[in-house]
Amino acid sequence: MQGLRRLMIDSILHCVSVNSDISLQKRIIGGYNCHHTERLYHVRLENSNGNNKYRCRGSLIHPEWILTAAHCWKSEDGWTNRATLKVHPRTAGQQNRVIQQDPVIYDQHHDIMLLKLQTPVTDVPLAQLPDCRRRLQVGDVVQLAGEGATTAGPNNDRCERNIEVMRIKSFVSKLLVCTVCRVSLRLQYLPTGDTGGAAVHNDMIYGVISFSGGYACQIPVVILDMCEYLWWINISHILKTSGLH
Repeated sequence: MQGLRRLMIDSILHCVSVNSDISLQKRIIGGYNCHHTERLYHVRLENSNGNNKYRCRGSLIHPEWILTAAHCWKSEDGWTNRATLKVHPRTAGQQNRVIQQDPVIYDQHHDIMLLKLQTPVTDVPLAQLPDCRRRLQVGDVVQLAGEGATTAGPNNDRCERNIEVMRIKSFVSKLLVCTVCRVSLRLQYLPTGDTGGAAVHNDMIYGVISFSGGYACQIPVVILDMCEYLWWINISHILKTSGLH
C-alpha cells in the first residue's frame, strides 16, 4: 500500500479547469494527474444533437481505429458523433474528427465497439493490446484514466484528470467487476463520462470501462475483459480494412 501511495504523490502534475458546469456527482475525486507521457492514445468521444451533449472516452489502438464502449454511440437522426484526439497532454494540440462510418459493434449484449476514422492518425502513439498469455488475476492492480476532477475546488472545477488505482475483486463471465482501491485519499469514484476508456495493466489495455456507479464502493465499476474479445478485433474490420494480416 505504501508503494501505491508513493506512486500517486510522485506523479502529481498540474490541473486544468474545464467544463465547470459538470455536476460534482459525475466527476472523479482522488487519484493523480496523468504524466505528460502517459495515455497519449486517450480519445474524447462526444455525441451532440444541438440540444444535448454526452461524453465518453476511448483508446486509439490503430491509426484508423478507436476502441470504446458500444453505449458511447448515438445512431438517432440529428446526432453527430465526434472524436477528439491528442487530448493529453494539453500542449499536444487537439484534433477533432467526425465519425462518419457506422460503428463495428460486437453485439447488443456486449458493450464494446470499434470506431473507424476517415484518415489515419500518424502522430499519436497507439495503445497496446493485452498479452493474454498472462491474464489478470484477482488482486492485480489496474489503472483508469479520464477527465474527472482531482479535488473539489471552490467552483467545482473539472481538472485534467488522474489515473485512478483500481483493484480487481472478482470475475463475472466476460466482465471484470472492479471496485476502487482506497489508497491515501478519502473518496474516489469514476464519473459516467469516463466510460469507454481503458483499464491498463503493465502499459497494456486489459479492459474497456463499461459502466460505473456514483460514489465510491457503492456500485462496482464494470470493465470488459479484453482477452475475451481479441479474436473479434483480429477478425473484424480492423484486419479486413487495414492490412494487419
